[in-house]
Amino acid sequence: MTPSPGWYLRRLSRMGPREMGGRALDTVRRRRWRSDRPHCPPVAGARFTAVLPAGALKAVPQEAAARLVAEADRLMAGRVTYFGVERGDLVDPDWWYDPRTGRHAPWGYAFGLPYRDEELSGDIKQIWELSRHQYLTVLAAAYAVTGEDRYAERVAAHLTSWWAANAPLRGVHWISGIELGVRLLSWVWVRRLLDGWRGAAALFEGNPVARDQIWHHQRWLAAFPSRGSSANNHVIAEAAGQFAAACAFDWFAASERWRADALRSLERHLRANTFPSGLNRELATEYHGLVLELGLAALAEADAAGVPVPATVRLVLLRMTDALAAVVDDRLRPPRQGDADDGHGLVVDGPGTDRWASLLSTGDAVFGRPAWWPPVAAADVRTPLLAALVRPYGKGVTRPAARPHHFADAGLTLLRGPGKIWVRCDGGPHGFLSIAAHAHADALSVEVRQDGVDVLADPGTYCYHGQPRWRAYFRSTLGHNTLELDGVDQSASGGPFLWTRQARTRVREATASRWSAEHDGYGRSVHRRDVELAAQARELRIVDEVRGPRRAVRLAFHLGPEVTAELEAGRARLGWTRDGEERSAVLDLPGRLEWRAHRGESRPPLGWYSPGFGRKEPATTLVGTGFTEDGQRFVTVLGFGDRGDA
Repeated sequence: MTPSPGWYLRRLSRMGPREMGGRALDTVRRRRWRSDRPHCPPVAGARFTAVLPAGALKAVPQEAAARLVAEADRLMAGRVTYFGVERGDLVDPDWWYDPRTGRHAPWGYAFGLPYRDEELSGDIKQIWELSRHQYLTVLAAAYAVTGEDRYAERVAAHLTSWWAANAPLRGVHWISGIELGVRLLSWVWVRRLLDGWRGAAALFEGNPVARDQIWHHQRWLAAFPSRGSSANNHVIAEAAGQFAAACAFDWFAASERWRADALRSLERHLRANTFPSGLNRELATEYHGLVLELGLAALAEADAAGVPVPATVRLVLLRMTDALAAVVDDRLRPPRQGDADDGHGLVVDGPGTDRWASLLSTGDAVFGRPAWWPPVAAADVRTPLLAALVRPYGKGVTRPAARPHHFADAGLTLLRGPGKIWVRCDGGPHGFLSIAAHAHADALSVEVRQDGVDVLADPGTYCYHGQPRWRAYFRSTLGHNTLELDGVDQSASGGPFLWTRQARTRVREATASRWSAEHDGYGRSVHRRDVELAAQARELRIVDEVRGPRRAVRLAFHLGPEVTAELEAGRARLGWTRDGEERSAVLDLPGRLEWRAHRGESRPPLGWYSPGFGRKEPATTLVGTGFTEDGQRFVTVLGFGDRGDA
């Protein structure tokens, strides 16, 4: 859907004068480039020296290599799945085809294409994802661990096809900076992993088409950085990709300047995007993972090229890794908070590789692990390759002496109890920057797991573009385990990545067993929530209080897809299976509200869980409706199975 004039006005209202000026200059430059495209200068004597150290590939665990090769063979057979949609044309891909809608993106000058309009361009994320070329890093890694030329030859054929079909500044793959940044990072690793192949040099440094593409990608990123209210994870990807390319492909007169500028941007925005505690300021967990992956990959290029980086870069990445280790549950699953689009910074592993275990393994190899870190036994390909390049860091750095449970700057609190009970309480800011692009209207929401199973679940994200009704639901207040007044969200949306009014939250208490917070998202009414985990009783008590005039109220509890529920007279008996064992819990609900169970409803959406971007499945949501008077309290008690009352 093409944005309306009203959207542009709302978006403009969230920008400052400096950002407006920068965007105006961008517009002028785009118009000039349309008729006067920059040209890559001639290059002589280009060489690639950013190779893996000797013996690095021997450190790849056999189990991880087997998963990698199995996925590479699937790719060789022409099959790949993105966002729940399988495409079978990967032997000879159509770079502008969207397999979900069956549409093709239009051709033309990049900055004039209606890429947001799904009716005209298809699902742009489906189209963009293939051209991040992360499946090519998998094929290149398969060549590196097996020495089989067929993988390298397929990589070469696809790169040659893509370069021929996507001339600089033509088509949808030249619109978004994050796509260019991630693609550059993929190309760096493709070249590195193919280094033993006889055709590698002729494909890259000896190929004028490849050099032209690499130069134009970097020139684009230097000209059009994400600015101001958009300087979130996108600007990290842009800076990391450009820095990596300027280190590994340092063949151009501008390479030194591009490298220096990209490093300054990366350092500045890593700090800006990260709380001092180490959590990502977007408060969207998958973007924490994306930024950490991008930062580690950029650091690997710096160390491989001998480029000094500010100490703050390593320190921020260390803190991000420690924060990740602190927030994961007993199965190494982090919170499901905010937006998630399955985005990765560097992919050299097959499916089944645990992303979060991989990041913690890399963190252990690069930074070392404090005694309180959870054990990580998973094997992956990426860790030994990054560890072979990145200089170890961490000695002499002050790190938490015990596992943190409260991140005051991010407003995130974790309560843990016996039986592997894990509770996340949300009392943080509403996203990052003035538009809070990846935030959800989820103030005071809770997320509860038992041994890694979602009992009270955050339903996830599902989609970004093309389906506004579903986008609105999955980031709504009703779409989270919190309380809604008068049928409206706590924060006001101005578009799919824009919030025009943001609830302010204040944490009143945060201990290892108790949490209390309130928010002002409903004007004259204040919602306060107290949460207490009685560890010995294995009981979680949630008390909601609304101060203000009489208003209609809806209180929602979203169950995970594995959980069944029998609702009767304000009590829900919950059940699920874990590792072949039957588990249970009882949810005693506030009696002042009328309770109904909803599952897989579409008009309007209610009762859904999104396990990943583009995918959703029915799940049970319990909703209590009624009215609240000033100071009225609603008490909910969740008790786990061995209490004798389930």
